[in-house]
Amino acid sequence: MTMVYSLLTFIMWGIADLFYKKGNTKEEKYNDIKTGILVGVVMGVHAILYMAINQVSFDIMEVVKYLPVSLCYILSMVIGYKGLKYIELSIASPVQNTSGVITSILLLIFFKEVLPWPAYVAFVLIFCAIFYICMLERKENKEERKFDVSLKNKNVKILAITLPILYCIFDGLGTFLDSIYLDKFEIISEDSALIAYEFSFLIFALIAMIFLNHKKEKLIISNNKEKLEAAIFETAGQFFYVFAMSGNSTISASIVGSYCILSLILSRIFLKEKLSIKKYIAIAMAIVGLIILLVLDV
Repeated sequence: MTMVYSLLTFIMWGIADLFYKKGNTKEEKYNDIKTGILVGVVMGVHAILYMAINQVSFDIMEVVKYLPVSLCYILSMVIGYKGLKYIELSIASPVQNTSGVITSILLLIFFKEVLPWPAYVAFVLIFCAIFYICMLERKENKEERKFDVSLKNKNVKILAITLPILYCIFDGLGTFLDSIYLDKFEIISEDSALIAYEFSFLIFALIAMIFLNHKKEKLIISNNKEKLEAAIFETAGQFFYVFAMSGNSTISASIVGSYCILSLILSRIFLKEKLSIKKYIAIAMAIVGLIILLVLDV
């Protein structure tokens, strides 16, 4: 079931990425904070419903126990939302998604795991595909960004590439810690990890609401439907994710972390974005890598 959960996470987060892209309105003030609030609220509601429906007892101290992981994820996501102001998601997402393969490499190094050789081929294919897509996107958008007033300032240009890299670092660290918590040492159960993270994000959302209120800024749901839809799929992916990471986390991390591939495909279908032959080749490379990992775990 581990690979099924990994694949479902891959699908949910790929769809969420599409809605993040649709809801990325640069003109809206505090766009990143509003996105974080909606994600936190949806996750909080899901945690409450999950506890009620499944009659799960939860110790609030689990939130504290899981806090190092939660903070890494929340920080990475807030950085990701902030980064959307300075760089297109089509460029940011591939950079950020390299964290999955990086996590797998860290797990191989620190836990001395030995995997079948096709798994290493798959890791290389996925990493190269995502990195290649990132380079293609950067090249294709270089001329267009030259005339983007918002990117003419040198400090803004630095932020444009720094924020996705910071996301990659914190998300990769969070996934690495998740592997330790859920798989390697089983420090916390899947239910507790899910609820602890979602409550932590809810706390962030409440603090962010106070901030917006202080700034006299309103969050109007009707103007942020795409963000709400993204939050719903983000939460669905999070549900499957904790179960994916409780199994073979080394392989799961690479599968889950490659959801930008699905985002590109969905963008082509629903947003009518054009993909070059080179991008199709890169997507095919990643899909081959994902198939190899799925077959290895069957």
